[in-house]
Amino acid sequence: MNGFLPTFFQFLFNALYIAIIARILMSFIDQTGQMRATQILHEITEPILGPLRRIIPTVGFIDFSPMVALLLLQVLQRLVVGALLS
Repeated sequence: MNGFLPTFFQFLFNALYIAIIARILMSFIDQTGQMRATQILHEITEPILGPLRRIIPTVGFIDFSPMVALLLLQVLQRLVVGALLS
């Protein structure tokens, strides 16, 4: 039972990481957002990306909030899993 929580949080952070990358890739495939997969990815990632998008300005047509979210997820994963393993 001692290794369950670190493994669970690693899985959770990895799933969010993959969902954000998938959303980035789907934005090139489905620009209108009409595909169900795009809508699901939007529902999963918007609670993370939405607040970041309000803080980080877009430069031209480039939205940097997914890159910042990926970096923050990595840092948070290291902190949480490291604290659970200690």
